[in-house]
Amino acid sequence: MRVLISPASKHGGTAEIGRRIARILRDSGIDVDVTQPEDIYDLDRYAGFVIGSALYMGSWLPAAREFVDEHREGLRLKPTWLFSSGPLGATKPKEPIEPDLLASLIESSGALSHQLFGGRMELDRLSRTERFIAQWVGVKDGDHREWDHIDRWAGDIAEELKRGAVLTTEE
Repeated sequence: MRVLISPASKHGGTAEIGRRIARILRDSGIDVDVTQPEDIYDLDRYAGFVIGSALYMGSWLPAAREFVDEHREGLRLKPTWLFSSGPLGATKPKEPIEPDLLASLIESSGALSHQLFGGRMELDRLSRTERFIAQWVGVKDGDHREWDHIDRWAGDIAEELKRGAVLTTEE
């Protein structure tokens, strides 16, 4: 069984989450490919999908949104999980991802679940404009990812895939 993990990442933090999920699945005996959404063309070889994106102003990166939209039929045929990364610690907004966007992503992909993970902020790596916006909204520098939460979620995915309990998301 081969699973695709596709994290859309602007500054690398979400890609690190994708690689961590891949390690957990591999440790469970599952073959994994980790590829950016814009580099994926053939879904047929995969038994399942974990698609994620960094959040910016409550939205997924365009490449991730376009991937889900373009491959909606293929994603719905196999177990799919979604994750978002980006809210930061105490600055986490009440609704960090636009509710309509989240509903659309879940409906389009047939996702079994969506998880929201904290992100990583390195202000010194941002452009001047990004740094201004981050400081304006009160984002704090640092790593706000909860690795135990990520590991548990990835472990749950591995168990579901190995059990074979989820064969399709078709209605």
